[in-house]
Parts: sequence; C-alpha cells; structure tokens
Amino acid sequence: MNTVPRSEIDGKELNANAQNIAVSPLQTKTNTDKEPKGTVSERRLPHFNFRPILFCALGLAFGIFLYVKIRFGGLAASDFLFIGIFLFFAVRPYGLKRIFAVALCFVIFAGVGALAVHIYTEQFRRGVPSGEYEVTGTVQSFTPDYGETKVVLTNLKINGKSTGGKFNASVSSEEIRAGDIVRFTAEISRNELPQEGNSYSCYLFENGVRYTASDVTVEKVGVSKNVFLLLNSKIYDVLHDNMPKDEADISYALLTGNAGGVDGTLLQAIREGGIAHIFAVSGLHIGILFGAVSLVFSPLLKKKSFLPALVAVIFYSALCGFSVSSVRAVIMCGVLSVNRALGRKTDFLSSLSFAALVVLMFMPAQWLSAGFRLSFGACTGLALFSGTFQRAFRKLPNFLGGYLAASLSVQIFTFPILIESFGYFSVWGTLLNFILIPALPALFLGLLLCLLFALIIPPAAAFFLFIPQGMLSLLLYVFSVAEFSLVLKGFSFGTGVVIWLIAAVMLSQRMRLKAVLRCVAACSLSVLFALTMIYENAVFYGLKIDVYENGKSASVLLRTANTAVLVIDEDISLRNCNAFLSRTYAGKLDAVVVLAADELKAVNVGAFLPTSCVYAREEIATGLRETNVVFAEKFSLGGMTFFYESAEKMTVTAENSVVELDFESSEALGADLFIGKGSGGLKFFLRNGIIKAI
Repeated sequence: MNTVPRSEIDGKELNANAQNIAVSPLQTKTNTDKEPKGTVSERRLPHFNFRPILFCALGLAFGIFLYVKIRFGGLAASDFLFIGIFLFFAVRPYGLKRIFAVALCFVIFAGVGALAVHIYTEQFRRGVPSGEYEVTGTVQSFTPDYGETKVVLTNLKINGKSTGGKFNASVSSEEIRAGDIVRFTAEISRNELPQEGNSYSCYLFENGVRYTASDVTVEKVGVSKNVFLLLNSKIYDVLHDNMPKDEADISYALLTGNAGGVDGTLLQAIREGGIAHIFAVSGLHIGILFGAVSLVFSPLLKKKSFLPALVAVIFYSALCGFSVSSVRAVIMCGVLSVNRALGRKTDFLSSLSFAALVVLMFMPAQWLSAGFRLSFGACTGLALFSGTFQRAFRKLPNFLGGYLAASLSVQIFTFPILIESFGYFSVWGTLLNFILIPALPALFLGLLLCLLFALIIPPAAAFFLFIPQGMLSLLLYVFSVAEFSLVLKGFSFGTGVVIWLIAAVMLSQRMRLKAVLRCVAACSLSVLFALTMIYENAVFYGLKIDVYENGKSASVLLRTANTAVLVIDEDISLRNCNAFLSRTYAGKLDAVVVLAADELKAVNVGAFLPTSCVYAREEIATGLRETNVVFAEKFSLGGMTFFYESAEKMTVTAENSVVELDFESSEALGADLFIGKGSGGLKFFLRNGIIKAI
C-alpha cells in the first residue's frame, strides 16, 4: 500500500523532499519499482489523506448525533447519507489496513461520543422534581431587562442540599451581578429532556439548565470568590457608569459575548447585517488577542512569546465563560504554538479536529448549539475551500482576494447552518464584514486597553472610554439610518442540509476526483438539492402543517396550495412569531387565527404580523384600524374551514382531513391529526409526513 503524508495540502506547492520536488494539491510523492522517482499514479491514491484525528473527531460527533436522534426523536435514513458517502471515499483504494484503520477510529470514538452524551443526559435528569423550594446559588451570568434581571445560577443548593445543573430565573431587581450568591424561595419548574424540533428545550439542555423560575424576589447572602465572575461584573458596571446604555451594552457584548442587554431592534439589525459574530466572542477575538500579545512579547521572549499569549487567551476565555467558539480558538492557538516551538508545520484540518474532540468529549451537548456548528463550520469551510478561492482571485489585490476567499469559504459551510438555526441569511454580510473586520483589531484591542486603564484608575474611566464610545456611537448611527434588512428567509433546508454538505466536501480541494466524476457529482447533487428544497418548502396539494413551540408559547402554520394561515396562542411573542415564519414562510399570510383565552394579547401580536386580517372567537374592543379583526365561531379561508370548540380549542377541516388544535389540554379526540399543548410540551400525533415540528 502507498504511504500518504498527513501534512495538510492547501492547494499551494509544497516541498515534497530534500530535492524540493513540487507536489500539486491532487498529488503526493510516492516511489515504486515501476515508476520513476517523483512521479505519482493518481489512480492509486486515496480520495482523502488519512488523518486519524479527523476520523476520530467525525466518529465522536456522529456518535453524539446518533444518540441524540434516537433518544430525542427524529432519526431518518438521510442522517446516515453524509457519513456513509464520506467513509466510502475515505477507505479508497480499499487496502485492508486503511479500511481497518478508518473503521477502528470511527467506531471506537462513535461509541465514546454516544457514551459521553448518555452520561450527560442522565446527569441532566437528576435533581428534585417541580415544586416549591428554597434555592441558593451563584450568579454566573445576568441580563438586566426593564426592571428585572434574567440570571443563570450555578453551585446550586435546593433546600440546603447541593445539586448539579444550572438554574434560569427572572428576579425582580436590576442590582444583581455575576458572582453574587443569592437565596430565594419559589415555585420552580423542572426542565425536561429536549423534544424534537423544540429549540428552547434544546437550549436548556445544551447549557445544563435543569430548573426555571419566574418573578423571584432574591436575597443577596454573599459574594463568590471566582475572580472571573467578579471581573465580569466589574466590567459591566464600569462600562454602564461611563457610557450611554446602547454603547455600553454593545461594548459589554463585544468584550464578553453577552448580548442579552442589547436593544432588541438594534440586535436584530446587527444580525440582519451579518455582523453579529463581531459582538460575540469568537475565533476572531481570540486570534486578535493572541497575535497582539505575541507581538508585544516577541522582542523579549523570541520564539517563546506564544506562552504569555496563550495564558492571555485562556484567561480571556474564562472571563467569557468558556464559550464554545472561544475554547475552539484557544485550543487551535495552543496547537499552533506547540507546532511552531517544535519546528513543525501546522495541519489546520487536524488541529480543528483535535479542538472538536476536546470540546465534544467534555461538552457533548454542545453538538446541539448553533455556536458550535457555526464556529467549526466556518473553520471547516476555510480548510476545504480557501486554497481554491485564493487561486481563483489571484489577479486581485492580495487583501481583497484573501478576504473574498475567506468570506466565501466560510459562507459555503455556514449558509445552511444560519438558515436552520436563525431562519435567515444576510445579503449585506459580505460587504459589511469587508468594512468592519479590518477595523475590529483597533476597536477590540482599543476597547480592551481603555477598559484596563479605566479599571486601574476609576476616576478617569470616562476619559479612557471616550474614544471607543465615539467609534461605537458612529456604528450605531450607521445602523439607525441605513437599512440592512435584506435577508434570505422563509424556507427550510431539511434534508437539503445533508445534500449541501455532501456537495461541499465532494467538490472541495480535499477530494481527489477526476474532472468527469466531479462534473457528474456537481450536476447530480444540484438536481437532488433542488428537488429536496421543493419537497421541503412547496405545497402543491394536500395540507402542510408546521408546528412551533418555545417554552409555553406555541404556533401552528397551516398551508394548502393557495392559502397560508397562522394559528397563535396568547403566550407567543411577536419576535418568536417572526422567527418561526422566517424558517417556514416568507409571503403574506391570508390570516392569523387567535386560539387563546386572553384574545386581546394575542390579537395585538397578530396585528403586527404580515397579514391584513385577524380572526378571534369572542368580540372584544381592540382599537385597531389598519388590521381587520373578525369575530366568528366558524369561518372558511381558501378551502380550510375553522370551528372554535372553545377559546383554546379548534377544529380545522381541509383537503379531506380533520385537524384538531388544542392549546388547553392534551387529550386526543377523533380527528385525523391532533395537535395539543399540555404537560410541559407541544404534543402532536399521526406523524405521517404531513407535519413537521420547528
């Protein structure tokens, strides 16, 4: 069997040996008795270089993925498609040693991944049931919000007994800070395991939040000795004492990754502009800090300048609560530093795989988080496509070509993740990032340095923070006067994500395919992707139903070929409605139907949705002029007939099917399809392909 070097082939010419034999990205040097020295038989090379660490990481991720799918529902045949095709090409040219090595790495770590997430799941299930308890805990993070503060507590004691997990609570005070030890008595809810398609329950699970309580009055009983929590709290106070609120909230988000306090409208504009990653601690921030500290210490420590830089980024990651993107970046910086110290070339794909191994081994539930997928997806895109795009843009100026290559590489892999996680993709992102990313080192490092002086000399804090405040005020002004809301939304990838990822890998520079096979693969996958997208989003006949749940709120989108109607309950917010629609339907709704005991609250939400008509059961005074509010117990819309059985129960007849919506209890009656909200989660039956949970 031919030996294949593990070094990363990035599309540039590499020195293959001491004679500096140039090796193309699709070739690798091998010597046989039948071939001249320095030549290669491409036909005999594997389609992928064998990196054990890569296959171990893939196995670990797949084990977690498979366990989650089986345990929490939603397993489909398409879930095996990507990994099956990848492994098929990975074992070429079918040498027994290679097959055994790939299978061994993959299978062992798949088992490790499944075991890790199983242990995490069983730990999540432990704890006291719902009820009234006395709770003591340490504030890990906090978000002041109009007279109250949303906090996450750790180091929990319930009725005096220590327990694991975290606690989400909204407390009636804006004076609570990170590091405060608080005590309260409240009726707490025990969070259940994630349900298929329930983003809120997944968020609680991946963050280890086992308990929830609302409207809590707390008593501060002490202060934690955790220096990172105390410093986080001090940073918040210094910024908000010396800056206007919006600038202070943006600064706090830029430095710590906590954007919870940023005004909702502003935060939405930032997200639609495609620059939200700048205001969350990511690899950019870690890389900038690592490079800056290395540069400062380079004259003194020479090749060992990476040591203080590594300490600095570890400290900074701890300050930000060890977010998954910061941990990934720290690990990769560490691998880079060690390789440089040993005089070795850094293999980007291997270092990324090692980072994924470490993160998922100790935090297996992070596989469910958008942060993990975006962070590692962006780096995977760079590894697969940056060399190809750099060659394509070689005639452009270096900076412009490099930026476009990196931007397109990242977007290829993160595009479906953004659509599935947030429901939209920013059209402005490439342009705005081109302007802001070069300015980020000055803004981030300048703010960090000014904050350091402000912490050391509190009386002069306003003076030190004046310049970064001005820069952020300019940014806020731009977003207040400019319109960046042009986004792609209103559709779901579904199984199309798998097809997209297969295409991305097969057409990348890492895959050794002949030109004819590459063209056939591109055409076939394009057709398959188009058909999948039509199947997932279009309605030609029958009744398509999309279901949404977030906490106590629920909504159901009913669509036929010509009609789209949204049914909402009283607990859903306008923001959640828009988030739901951005993933499912971008057009104008024919109507919004209110299924709620508090009709006025739900009608006020419906009035701001893309519809001109809202239906409700009991006649109430709304004061609305632009939105037509119709009160009726029975009505028809485009072939669908709606009948109120009670304020929170409705029967819908459409396309020879009877659908019962029940937001009051979870009792299934004689309908063809029952959708009910009860006992802590949205229930739906008759899963025969016409219903999808969001």
